[in-house]
Amino acid sequence: MGTAGYGNRTVAGHDDALRRDALVMEHLPQVRIIAGRIHDRLPDYISLDDLVSTGVIGLLSAIDNFDPSHNVRLKTYAEHRIHGAIMDSLRDMDWRSRDTRKRSKRIESAIHRTKQVYGREPTEEEIAAEIGIGLEEYHAWLLEVQSVEIHRLDTVGADGESYSLLNVISDDEAQWPSHVVERKELERIIVVAIERMSKNERTVLSLYYYEELTLREIAEVMGMHLSRIGQLKTQAILRLRSHLERVWTSPQRKK
Repeated sequence: MGTAGYGNRTVAGHDDALRRDALVMEHLPQVRIIAGRIHDRLPDYISLDDLVSTGVIGLLSAIDNFDPSHNVRLKTYAEHRIHGAIMDSLRDMDWRSRDTRKRSKRIESAIHRTKQVYGREPTEEEIAAEIGIGLEEYHAWLLEVQSVEIHRLDTVGADGESYSLLNVISDDEAQWPSHVVERKELERIIVVAIERMSKNERTVLSLYYYEELTLREIAEVMGMHLSRIGQLKTQAILRLRSHLERVWTSPQRKK
């Protein structure tokens, strides 16, 4: 009896391993897509293969910890774990210099100040003038801080910790009426901010986030240089972050 039981456990364990391997192979393309999109926003010296390897670790964690009783699809859960694993690895690498982060904040601050002065979204020339640099140097700054968007709309507080402006509602309470209303208001604020952007910036955001095109594909569609598309996307994200931090984020929300 004991031997038979052990044999059954061995067979069960073997079947579990086969199912796990099958799930890994099924969702491996998902890892490559997520890693590729993140890599598209990073400096050239960051290896795509390293991101894929880290993403696979996140996928394995998702498969091992997945609980179907939570009414969440494995694909959705895996995307979260894959993206999280890659982002954690990038934070550990500390690939963004302090100067880059400072420049990102200076651009955001300049956008905010010039918007107050002109009562509208400032032009690139106006932002550059507010910072005190030329337009060509400002464009170079945008390319340098392009990776600031990697956390989508995450914001780094004064203490150096990041919090997401789009994840201000607890997952456990996401369906509470008060939170549903709050999220609707956040969506309205984002829509208003995007509508005030230039046509090119709106188009880049739409193609990138809704059509899920890569920057290279967007450059081909819009007939513009790849580096210019990167500048427009970065500038649009910084506009959004500046706007949201001013009209949405508060000390209470940051907590």
